[in-house]
Amino acid sequence: MANKRPDDCHDEKKLNIVRKVGVGKRRGKSVLSFLLKYRTHCISFRSQEAPGSYFLHLSRYHHSLCLQTHRLPRMSHESLPPLHCPHPRPTEGLTVRARIEPTLTVDDVIRQLCVSLKLKDPAVMYALRDENDELVTNDNLRKKIKGKINLKLVNAPALEAAEIVEKLGAKDARLGLALTSLRKLIREEQFANEFLNRDGLRELIEVINTSHGNVLAYALTAMQNLMELDYGWDNLDNVFILKIVQILSSESSLINAASSSRGPPSPPPGSVYRYGFDVVFEQMRKEKRLLETVVSRLGSADTTMALYSMMLINSLMAHASDPRWDEFIAELERLNVRKAVIRLMSSHTIEDLTSCILDFQANMVRVAFRKKMTLVEPDFEPLHDSALKYIWTNSKLQEEREDAITAVKWRKIGFDSEDIGQEFREVGVLGLDCLKHVVATDPDYWAKVVQEQISRPEERRCPIAKASNEVADLLSEHWAIYAPGYSTSTTFQPFFLNFYKVHALATHFFLRMWNESGASRGDFPRLVALTRSQVNVALRRENIRPWHEVEQDFLECEYRAVRDRQMQELEMEDDIMSKIPIRNMRAKLYKESFEFVRQQRIHCLLEGAWFMNGIPLATTVPRDTIRRPTRPWRFIRLDNGMKYLHYVDSAVKFPVRKGLEDLPERIDVSLISEVATGTCAPFPNFLREPTDVTLGSSSPISPQTSRETEVFVQALTEIGLKIKLLDLSGEKVEIPSGLVAGPPPTNSDFFFSDLSYDTQG
Repeated sequence: MANKRPDDCHDEKKLNIVRKVGVGKRRGKSVLSFLLKYRTHCISFRSQEAPGSYFLHLSRYHHSLCLQTHRLPRMSHESLPPLHCPHPRPTEGLTVRARIEPTLTVDDVIRQLCVSLKLKDPAVMYALRDENDELVTNDNLRKKIKGKINLKLVNAPALEAAEIVEKLGAKDARLGLALTSLRKLIREEQFANEFLNRDGLRELIEVINTSHGNVLAYALTAMQNLMELDYGWDNLDNVFILKIVQILSSESSLINAASSSRGPPSPPPGSVYRYGFDVVFEQMRKEKRLLETVVSRLGSADTTMALYSMMLINSLMAHASDPRWDEFIAELERLNVRKAVIRLMSSHTIEDLTSCILDFQANMVRVAFRKKMTLVEPDFEPLHDSALKYIWTNSKLQEEREDAITAVKWRKIGFDSEDIGQEFREVGVLGLDCLKHVVATDPDYWAKVVQEQISRPEERRCPIAKASNEVADLLSEHWAIYAPGYSTSTTFQPFFLNFYKVHALATHFFLRMWNESGASRGDFPRLVALTRSQVNVALRRENIRPWHEVEQDFLECEYRAVRDRQMQELEMEDDIMSKIPIRNMRAKLYKESFEFVRQQRIHCLLEGAWFMNGIPLATTVPRDTIRRPTRPWRFIRLDNGMKYLHYVDSAVKFPVRKGLEDLPERIDVSLISEVATGTCAPFPNFLREPTDVTLGSSSPISPQTSRETEVFVQALTEIGLKIKLLDLSGEKVEIPSGLVAGPPPTNSDFFFSDLSYDTQG
């Protein structure tokens, strides 16, 4: 029989160390910090220590002195009463009662205690801790005295750090206990500074690279806690990162995840913030099994493991950078992470997992919005060209020519023109992906439908490709994919995660309604409205309806029933919305919404933001000869009087203090005659970041209002109108069609007051 390792000797006694991560708490400093959390939160290991061994760290203090503190009247430094007590034995400790003046510093208290206890060592070698081993500092001493907390006289953080670093280097039987203490003490700034000054980080990394089992779990937890600090771990190399990724991708490693945040977009060299998504993902690509392993653990019976796996996926999605975004999202789609999350919706049992699933939905809304806003450019994007070729090949059609110049190709499958970029302008890559999915679901059926439409007169053909884009737009409207990725849903949306399947069902519904109604090309808007009505009905109560009912609503409903229901909806809508009070209310809410958006953006300028110093597009200098400006960044802040825009140009972004001290230059707002957008190009090698602040004019009909602003204002107006109508309908208030004259007055003993005149003034 092969020899067993020491950590294989207790198979019957397995423990899981799991730290619960609260939703909304302070996140880590980098994706690398997050990976360590993911590794350490649920690593299966075998207990090597005897029962009670976790108490050993309490007896390491040579003088465990418990002090019962009391609130006393103010005392001078000299009036602290001496404490006369026998010298305690090293392992027993001694409990005494002491009076501590709240105004004294911790150093003064320790110094007086050392004198009273006749300790030979200098006071700097000692520190105070409470019963929970929390270090007593000048900031919390008064609070602990007020709470009458028992205190202990223990070794100073400097001594603890020196002892632990020595044990890490020795790698003997004391290593486990040293790491147990380290993972707790490393959170304290005083201890962390001493630990780092003694080259403790190098010793800790060496332990991680050479250990396994309990020791590895403790070491990773200690490293994770160290990375909560903003300094001290800025020299980690790719070898260490790859080591963590290899541990994550190991099938024998039971792993959970935790949350994190990526550092600033342009971290300075040598900063801990440089370990963002790009650095970590580069190492993840070397371990192909990592994402596959994490996604597979979403189906684990251990809900805690599923929770942390979900959190890891959310963090990666939230912080994926532009260069790797397409690759990362495509890999998640290939692993069918949507299906895994849908299964998780019906099987989870813990509240934190609900929050994680809602975060995943919000991330998927962000993904859908980004795809929708990404233009289809087959001449520049190989993936776009490949998708279009796949659609055309499976259509089994032949390209024709209208004349020597004009080709007839995309119009055959239902587009209005041959300009593919223009056809997908409203739905972007999202529409292209949806159409490709329709074709891929059943290529033979797609070819059959296309051939059938070609055989009909041109006026009777259903524009299938155009219908696909309209359905994608309808679904985007239904799930509110019209903002930069912000989802306010508080319930599960499994149908949204099945976006492509719902799109295919709705597209087939559109085609069936077209055939059953005998529609012609002029009826296209009517069929779109019919499909919108059916989408709202089929996707109602999304969080509780089963999937088969959605399929039934799209595949089995009859045209006459759908049309009758739509007519009833239109009658109800027209009856309410056409009333003068409702129209007036909408106009009022529109103005309020516009002013709200305008004030919000002015507030953003009052806070200030970084912008890039763009290069005018109208310049006569060739683009390839333009060099990066020496100061490519400009921070702009509007003063409180809103008269001047104060700014500063800089080579790198830096934290700007409140006020205007850091902003030496200014622009008089009254001299600004126009705010022009799209008139500058970014400097070379610049990766666009979301630093724009859009300004709106004070006039709702200003031509400067962008399409995005208009969408925001319209959305706020519709939401406000619905809330007002719900208030009215909830109270069963009848909305009048017009003003009704009241009864005549009983007498004429009255006069009309001038409201502008204050009689009380």
